[in-house]
Amino acid sequence: MVGMSLAGGSNLCLSFFFLEKEKKFIQGKLRLISAASVIAAGLAVGLASIGPGVGQGTAAGQAVEGIARQPEVEGKIRGTLLFSLAFMEALTIYGLVVALALLFANPFV
Repeated sequence: MVGMSLAGGSNLCLSFFFLEKEKKFIQGKLRLISAASVIAAGLAVGLASIGPGVGQGTAAGQAVEGIARQPEVEGKIRGTLLFSLAFMEALTIYGLVVALALLFANPFV
């Protein structure tokens, strides 16, 4: 009877050892996922702002050039420019939303 309880205690001790190892392994994976999420968030904001930034600069330059060539259509050009700039800025905001989701509502953790 004593031998059986000793074997049962040994199994219990062994299972706690493996649970502790598994817990450390999972914590390491969570740290890795968190670090990758921070890097991905930075890349999302950075890459999402490159395209619209270049596009907005090009659009503004072309609008100024168009207004210089035909000053009588300044109102139409300005309206179209502001409308297109708003759409370009929306793309940057989508990148920000993805970054915030990765940082605060991470589906991988």
